[in-house]
Amino acid sequence: MPQSASDTTGFASHVSRSDDPSYTLALTIAQAADDRKGADILLLNVTDVSYLADYFVVITGFSNVQVRAIANSIEEKVAEEWQRSPLRKEGQAEGNWVLMDYGDVIVHIFQPKERTFYNLEAFWGHAEQIPFTPLANPSIQPVPDSLK
Repeated sequence: MPQSASDTTGFASHVSRSDDPSYTLALTIAQAADDRKGADILLLNVTDVSYLADYFVVITGFSNVQVRAIANSIEEKVAEEWQRSPLRKEGQAEGNWVLMDYGDVIVHIFQPKERTFYNLEAFWGHAEQIPFTPLANPSIQPVPDSLK
């Protein structure tokens, strides 16, 4: 039986995703981006292919204002839930591409043109791609058929 990359590193056999603080931080970041209507949110598990970080979170925003709002939302949520600030932030003033470095997680917030141009998903093609699925809002309940 062939071994997966995670089997050969021992990572998956010792740490499940729910026990991985870097993955949990990446999810927090993705949720904060989703709160500001970030699109095409993708987590890249670069643990086995890069020494830079464990995860990249790649997000699309559709205007300079939205890109900055997503970055602010991420910074606030991570500060509140993790008591962490980014080690470095770049591109906030321009708003075409904001990079936020949390050490184990690096965030890239692009406008569509920049995301297509830099194409991090292809550049880090050997990384596991984990599409983000927003959490359902528990306060929103479906309308029962009897009330339709």
